[in-house]
Amino acid sequence: MKKSFSPADRAVHRQRLQNQVFDLVIVGGGINGAGVARDACLRGMKVALIEARDFASGTSSKSSKLIHGGIRYLENFEFHLVFEALSERKKLLEIAPHLVHPLRFFIPLYEGGRVGMTKMGLGMWAYDALALFDAPESHDRWSSSESVGLVPSLQSKGLLGGYTYSDAYMDDDRLVFETLRSANERDLTAANYVKAIGAQQNEKGEVVALKARDERGGEEFWIRGRHFLSTVGPWTDELGHQLFRDWRDKLRPTKGVHLTFTRERFPLPCAVVMAAESRIVFAIPRHEMVIVGTTDTDFQGDLNSVRAEPEDVRYLLGVVEKYFPGLNINARDIVASYAGVRPLVKDGAASEGKTSREHTIMTDEHGVTYVMGGKYTTYRLIAEQTMNEILKHFPIGDRVKFGVCQTEAPLNPKVTRDVFQRLDVHVRDLARLSKLPARECRSLLERHGLEAFDMVKAFSGLKSAIEYEAAHAIATTMCLNLVDFYFRRVPLFLAEPDHGTAALSRVAAVFQSFLNWSDTQKDEQVQTLWARIEAELAWSRKLRE
Repeated sequence: MKKSFSPADRAVHRQRLQNQVFDLVIVGGGINGAGVARDACLRGMKVALIEARDFASGTSSKSSKLIHGGIRYLENFEFHLVFEALSERKKLLEIAPHLVHPLRFFIPLYEGGRVGMTKMGLGMWAYDALALFDAPESHDRWSSSESVGLVPSLQSKGLLGGYTYSDAYMDDDRLVFETLRSANERDLTAANYVKAIGAQQNEKGEVVALKARDERGGEEFWIRGRHFLSTVGPWTDELGHQLFRDWRDKLRPTKGVHLTFTRERFPLPCAVVMAAESRIVFAIPRHEMVIVGTTDTDFQGDLNSVRAEPEDVRYLLGVVEKYFPGLNINARDIVASYAGVRPLVKDGAASEGKTSREHTIMTDEHGVTYVMGGKYTTYRLIAEQTMNEILKHFPIGDRVKFGVCQTEAPLNPKVTRDVFQRLDVHVRDLARLSKLPARECRSLLERHGLEAFDMVKAFSGLKSAIEYEAAHAIATTMCLNLVDFYFRRVPLFLAEPDHGTAALSRVAAVFQSFLNWSDTQKDEQVQTLWARIEAELAWSRKLRE
């Protein structure tokens, strides 16, 4: 990675959006928009992308943070969906080893449960087979006593045994940024905080330009293109009504809530799959926290202000209490929460739990292509399939010219598997160069691979890893404010008991220096961050009332 993707670049890109004509204009800077942008740029297309808020600020930073085949989809006989996801899981482990990490999962089974040991065993064999027996590890069967030995805090009453199997966890927001950065290397024109507000159509009713508004300055302008793509997720119907009078709603949005805990308070040797009514809830240990989720309920509210509510928190705590009664976990142990909306496509299912997670790619009579639904795990494949659909609307010469997908290449050439095989050596070298403690050097290398050396050289003189993270986020991910940094560039809000506020003065100083903030602007940024944290955790006050 060499090209910057900074606030200064945003100003340049903003002018290019207004002045140039693009092969493809993408609305939506989540994982699907980023995935298509990278695919199209690698094929040689001239691509523009706009996002109404910050990149990855919607559903793409509110997932369960798993790369998985979806063991529960086997119950609905969605074998094709599982096979696709497991195939993509293998590819993502290769192309983004700093963002996608193998993780062992355990499914405990109890007397009176919907699924017994034999049926689950068949499911485990099917899961391994659909992965072509090429998972990090094959499944294992555990007796009841062995299960308690594996997860000592697990409810032992009525326990029949369980199974372990392999999947992966990931950094969902950073996967978006790395994908955008890869596209930026091939001349992507992109800007966050630019909203699509209208469309210009030709005599055939086809869109030839989008009217956009810069949400930071208020200016309105037109973006011209040969083809237009919507990847706005749960905002699809909202955008459709904004652009077209004849739009018909296509989505069934559902809300998903997660809670986070410290590893010390919720010690787990592996992820645990918990059955809760008609769905599955995960307890997922990561290097910096434990995530519990998710809920899955129909949602009709304001998409921009979805939050965890007291009933969501009570529900998830109830599931934890059922499976881990000895831990006595309660609301005071929760570090943070996050909530998002899934853009599920209407399919007539009676309940949200039965609504398919299959994605839909369609082009309407206005010549706009839409990506709706789908799984995070299959974003690279969704992008390839979307490009195949888009190219149907280009002349045959362009189909040949732009016909080859190249997205199985590493996202970041500075991060490959061999980097982690020599991690201790790299830690020592980085410590000598940066004068940082070995622990902080290890964190930078695990998160950024050999790019950590570039960070230290580019921003020499900083005193801590979090300051280097802040400088790097500004320079390479178009990070414009403290909220976007705390909530998406690093896991400070979610993982730290103090939500990272101990580092706030140092982080704010870096932002002030790089973005030329006045003292008043810096203070306003800090106040905005505090207000956002309080809003996200408003449920805690309601529980105490």
